[in-house]
Amino acid sequence: MMTVIIVDDEPAGRRTLREFCEAESDLRVVGEYGDGGTALTEIRARRPQLLFLDIQMDPLNGIDLARALPAEELPSLVFVTAYDAYALEAFEVCAVDYLLKPFDQERFRKTLARVRPRHLQSGVDERQALLTDLLAQLERGARALPQERPRLLAEFNGRLHVIDVTQVEMIESDRNYVLIRVGRDSFHARSTLIQAELALRSQPMLRISRSCLVNMNYLREVNRTLRGDFILVLASGATVTSSEGFRTKVKESLSGMRLTP
Repeated sequence: MMTVIIVDDEPAGRRTLREFCEAESDLRVVGEYGDGGTALTEIRARRPQLLFLDIQMDPLNGIDLARALPAEELPSLVFVTAYDAYALEAFEVCAVDYLLKPFDQERFRKTLARVRPRHLQSGVDERQALLTDLLAQLERGARALPQERPRLLAEFNGRLHVIDVTQVEMIESDRNYVLIRVGRDSFHARSTLIQAELALRSQPMLRISRSCLVNMNYLREVNRTLRGDFILVLASGATVTSSEGFRTKVKESLSGMRLTP
C-alpha cells in the first residue's frame, strides 16, 4: 500500500486525481492541498510515499516545492502540468514521471505502471538524483530560449504570413489547427494549443479554457456570467468566456491587475 498526497490548486484537478487513486487497491490518499505552502508542511509531517504535484501554482510551484523537501524525505514524484511543453521534454529526458492535463484513467494507470516498480526498487538517493537532473535540464532549457522576439508562420486567404507574437490577441484550438486572432484578422496554423503557448511564452498569455489563450495586453473589459464565469472583451471587440475549470486561474490573474491601497 502506497500513501499518497495530492497537490493541485484547481479543485477539479484534485478531485480527478483522488477518484483515480481511490480506484486503485494499493493507493491510499492521506491528504490533498490547493497551495504549495500548506502542502509542504503537511508533506513533511505525513511523509507520503507517492506525491502528485501540479507545476503551475502560485506562489510556490510544484518544482520549487519538490526542491524544498529534505532529501531523506523525498517520495516518488509525479508532476502534473497543463501546458509546459518544454518541461515535458525535460521529464522524458530525466525519466521523471508526469501527467499532462487533461488525462484519463488509462493514462493515469500507465503512469502508475512506471511508478510502482520504481518505488519498490529505488531509494531516496536515486529519487534525489532524478530530481536534480530534472532541475538542471529545466534550467539549461530556460537559458537556451531565444531572447529575440519570436515570429509565427500562419495562413490567411491562402497565403503564408509571418506574425509578430506581440500582435497576437487570442489563440483558439480548432481540431488539428489553431486559430490565431490578430486584430480583426484570423490566421490558421497546424499546431496544438500547447505548442502555440510555448511559442508565445514571451507574452502574458492566459489560458481561460482548454481551447483558448488570451493575450492580457489586449484585455479591455471584464464581465461575469450568472454562474460566475468571466467574459473577456478584447481590443478588437472579440469576446470570449472562461470555463469553470479555469475560473480560479482567471480570477487570480485579474486580481493581480487591481490597484490596492
